[in-house]
Amino acid sequence: MISVSRLLCDAPAYGDGLRYVPSARSQVAGTHAGAGPVVVWNVTPACNLRCAHCYYDAVPARGESPARDGLSTDEALALLDDLARFRVPVVLFSGGEPLLLPDLERLIGRAVELGIRTVISTNGTLITRERAARLRELGVSYVGVSLDGVGEANDRMRGVPGAYRAALDGIRNCLAAGQRVGLRFTMTRENVSDLGLIFDLIAEEGIPRACFYHLVYSGRGAEMMAQDLSPAERRRALDLIIERTLALHASGRQVEILTVDNHADGPYIYLWALRHRPQVAARVLELLRLNGGNRSGVAIAAIDHLGNVYPDQFSRHQPVGNVRERPFSEIWGRGDHPVLQGLRQRRGLLRGRCRGCGWLDVCNGNFRARAEAAGDMWGDDPACYLSDEEIAATGREERWTA
Repeated sequence: MISVSRLLCDAPAYGDGLRYVPSARSQVAGTHAGAGPVVVWNVTPACNLRCAHCYYDAVPARGESPARDGLSTDEALALLDDLARFRVPVVLFSGGEPLLLPDLERLIGRAVELGIRTVISTNGTLITRERAARLRELGVSYVGVSLDGVGEANDRMRGVPGAYRAALDGIRNCLAAGQRVGLRFTMTRENVSDLGLIFDLIAEEGIPRACFYHLVYSGRGAEMMAQDLSPAERRRALDLIIERTLALHASGRQVEILTVDNHADGPYIYLWALRHRPQVAARVLELLRLNGGNRSGVAIAAIDHLGNVYPDQFSRHQPVGNVRERPFSEIWGRGDHPVLQGLRQRRGLLRGRCRGCGWLDVCNGNFRARAEAAGDMWGDDPACYLSDEEIAATGREERWTA
């Protein structure tokens, strides 16, 4: 994640303690010194929507039964105990739709009891007033609600009429209950025209946080490569995100704005700052270097409903172990799987433009899952939109201030 609001507006947020600390970039098995990785836990494949870009290939919900062969409640509780011993700072409960899991509240309660920050990634359509109040009572730190457009644009992406209205009601219910909430928007050619409307919605509804995701070619998202943004479209989207972030903060609204799943955004924002806000450019570069770029296999891990462990939530064809066979702490801590070893020592493996890029210290080769989907795990990330001149810019930034 890249915090546009922190980089350009110096607006601090909770996640900064995981992203922008001196020990972050030197870690090989966690977010920073003395901590494990952020864990995305896909607790169920069941979902009540049919999103076109679902990286998990979620399946229609059948009642409220847990997934066949999924971790039992006892196995799930034991996993949380192991994550706490490994000092995992955050568990993000995802799916499918995690609110369909019958024992979700019990798992949340255990995580909170163990001192793990709990986050829920949801489509928001099941968050009634009562459920929002209950999530706050349980101690959920944050609820991220996915909205991929306004009105019918969202419903087309998510495959169910009325999904937008139900998700917006879910956000409003969280706000009314005092439950911290934000929205998540995945950009494609189908919905990027709604980007400005999403910012309007943030201002109108008083939504305190928004994450703008770049598409990753995983699950059903692998079928949408042709609908990903072109480099020119991506640059226009980033320009709009920057412009609207600055406008929100100039108006006195303290909204956290982040981009996700494309670390080329870091150099792009820095070069933008050199042109338009040179007084903050040094801070931007310092924070980006502290973060160190993509951390798949290091500071981010994923576990599916069957207990399989992955380098991130988009690399589901690359399992590196299973918690039924070895504890997560051992799988991640030893890092003896070849995929983990490669990701943790990727500099010598990268090919193409990535190998000679001047921004490796702030990007770290971007998303390997996307590169692999394009044909070569260690080749170029096809979503990198920096020009050849820009990737060679380090040390000669004065050209960008002209």
